[in-house]
Order: sequence, then C-alpha cells, then structure tokens
Amino acid sequence: MRFLALILPLFVHALFAQSDSALVVNLLEKGRTEATAPLHLWYAQQLVGTPYVAQTLEVNPTERLVVNVRQLDCTTFVETALALALTHQQGSTAYQDYCRNLTRIRYRNGQLCGYASRNHYFTQWIASNQAQGIVSERTLPEDISQVQVLDLHYMSQHPQSYPMLKDDTEAQRLIRQYEREWEGKRVRYIPRSQLNKGPKSALGVVRNGDILAIVTRKDGLDTSHIGFALWGKDGRLHLLNASQIHRKVVLEPMTLFQYMGKHPSQLGVRVIGVRWEDVKCKM
Repeated sequence: MRFLALILPLFVHALFAQSDSALVVNLLEKGRTEATAPLHLWYAQQLVGTPYVAQTLEVNPTERLVVNVRQLDCTTFVETALALALTHQQGSTAYQDYCRNLTRIRYRNGQLCGYASRNHYFTQWIASNQAQGIVSERTLPEDISQVQVLDLHYMSQHPQSYPMLKDDTEAQRLIRQYEREWEGKRVRYIPRSQLNKGPKSALGVVRNGDILAIVTRKDGLDTSHIGFALWGKDGRLHLLNASQIHRKVVLEPMTLFQYMGKHPSQLGVRVIGVRWEDVKCKM
C-alpha cells in the first residue's frame, strides 16, 4: 500500500496509452543487455523510424504529463531518449520511474505545476536540466562561436497560437514572467559557417550524443529545432532528430552544414552535453 501511495499522485497527473507503457518497459528491458554508451544515444537510435507528430503535448484542457512514445516531435524525442537513459542508469525498468524522470526533464525545476511550468523555451529547458545535473551547456571557443542576446517574447505575444495558453490568463502572466528572466542574457553558439569542419578542428568540442539546439533569427524565440549530434563516416556532423521533413525520427543524411544551408532562419547551434554521474542515484 505504501508503494501505491507513492506512485498514485504521479499517474493521476499522467496521460498515456497502455501501448506506451509497454514500449517503455520493453525498451528498458532490451537496454539491460544490449545498450552501449552513451546510453541516451543508444536509446535515441532505438526510436529511429518513429513517426513525427507535432503538438502531442497539447491534448488536455489542463497540463498533465503526456507519455507518447509512438509519436514524437523534436523536443519529445530528446526528452524520451534522456528519460529512458536516466531510468536505465538508475538500474530500473519500471514505468513509474520513467514517468518520474520524464517529469524532471520536461518541467521547470522538475516540478509539474501547470502549463507554464513546462520548459517551453529551450533556454529554460537547458537551465532547468543543468540545475539538476542532467545536462551541461558546453563552453564554446570564442574563435568558432558567436553571441546570441536573448529576447524571449514570442509566446506571450502570440498566445492564440497555443491551444492550452490562449484562454489561460494566469499561465500567460507566468509565461511572460519567465521570459523576462532571460531578457538580455548572452549565450554562445557555433555559427552555421563553422559547421563544415571535422572533429580534429575546434569543432571537435561537439561530441557524439551532444544535444544540438538550432538558434533561430525568428523574433522572440531562441531556438527552432533540436536533435542529437553524430559524427558521420564522412567526417562531418549530422543530426539525429525527429524530422518534420522526413516525417519520422531519422539520422539526417545531409551534413548539418548542408541541412542548415537550406534553412536561412537558422543561425547556428548551441551545444549541450549530457551528464549522468551526478544524477544516477536520484529517484
């Protein structure tokens, strides 16, 4: 009964299909005997071919933890791979532990407290997960990086674009408050022009499995897409991502340099490393 009392609050606030829980447990069981390091990259590769579907989290009148392993967008793909790897690292194959880790990753300071507590901007996502020791944004050499000055306001100025936000004035207030926390902050990114180099150059700061957050010039936003870095056999960076273009999770056949060349609004990438040593015992 004590065990049920501990997990019941989590499931009251979660939305999932039985097939999702089975998929999660099956992946974790498979990982116990087959997974290779880095764990999150191995789990990400198990998701290749999963259909791309946008806005899978926007399905409730109020915020609940949505678990959908059958349909992924770029952010839920990264979150799913990290939550699987973190659960594996903790020595668990239990679905409730996966949900607990997914909550930690997805929400501000790891706490689900309404729609505004979701890490909507990826800058917020990085800060929350860095504070918990799950990731660490890499320090980029000045000779291959540029500065983005943050001015986040897209969500508060376009609430009608977000089904769960447009009629929630309190969530709008909190979103604007959180946006202001980052006003004028400076972050470094590797510009697109530097991404056609090999791993023995200064670009070698990027490692297999790093999260690459694509910086955008779109007004009011910080990033527009994310995925995992993979150095290809061609000696160039590629992006493992849930692709809207390919309509599924895929290792992009084009190099990252070529890919970004087809998207003029994309300026470059922030680089976020994944850390496990500090979090594996936190349940």
